[in-house]
Amino acid sequence: MLCVGGEALVDLVPAPATGPGELGPLLPLPGGGPYNVAIALGRLGVPVRFLSRLSTDPFGDALLDRLQLSGVDTSLVRRGDEPTTLAVAGIGPDGSARYSFHVEGTADRLVADPGELPDDVTTLSLGTLSLVLEPGATTYETLLRRHSARGGLTVVDPNIRARMIDDPAAYRARFAGWLPDIGVLKLSVEDAAWLTGGRGNHDPMAAVREWLTKGPVAAVVTRGADGLVALTSDGIEVEVPTVPAAVVDTIGAGDTVHGALLAWLHRAGITTAAAVRDIDLVGWREALEFAAHAASVTVSRAGAEPPYAAELRVHP
Repeated sequence: MLCVGGEALVDLVPAPATGPGELGPLLPLPGGGPYNVAIALGRLGVPVRFLSRLSTDPFGDALLDRLQLSGVDTSLVRRGDEPTTLAVAGIGPDGSARYSFHVEGTADRLVADPGELPDDVTTLSLGTLSLVLEPGATTYETLLRRHSARGGLTVVDPNIRARMIDDPAAYRARFAGWLPDIGVLKLSVEDAAWLTGGRGNHDPMAAVREWLTKGPVAAVVTRGADGLVALTSDGIEVEVPTVPAAVVDTIGAGDTVHGALLAWLHRAGITTAAAVRDIDLVGWREALEFAAHAASVTVSRAGAEPPYAAELRVHP
């Protein structure tokens, strides 16, 4: 069983027909990095629990229903009267998304520590805003360290939202403090560049290699149109290209990569950092190709809509 912890929110995405200079209708679409990862896992037939706090407002009801319809166990979801977090998305000509967030006093950041996770949870996945916004960030950090200490596999995607980080230096230091407790680091090349602090011509991939000396066994880096690369602390590097797709938008693409990677690890019986270390070059290539295939489906439709296993020609 996998456990994904973090925020669930609603993306407000401009309708495709909106013309330049117009304020057209906004389509409410379910989202949030960890939420999308959980949805991807459930749709791929992997046993997964979502850990979060959802609002009792209509958005929260819809978010909960979608989890359950996607096969996600919601026994670790708590509810509250606070509103749902909103993310207003702007879509660029290439389908890329930028966001403004409305997070003050919202339900997901008030998540409570559930204590020890159930014994059947082998892998814990965390990331995005839930590792930034207090008091929830401290709660998730506690879960990360606790699960790592008991020998479970931890997977973290910082999924940087720079506008939401008031003190970049403090966040970068906090990120460095997580590294000993991270088994697999998943991030974008843009995340890596931001986490280096924009130091001159510093190579973000060199930074990833440096982080691999401080705890993580492996890192998977998304590079947009340049595909995916996996690096390990033992020196393996594997690159795969993106899978061609008619891109509607890229919302949820990285989260789908994250979810598909977790699905591949689960199917391969990999539940510890030591087992990740045993993945060879062929295995990493297979994992990345599966993740790229899944992401190509997501970008072909509006919003974060990860594929079901039946939509993919190959299975993890």
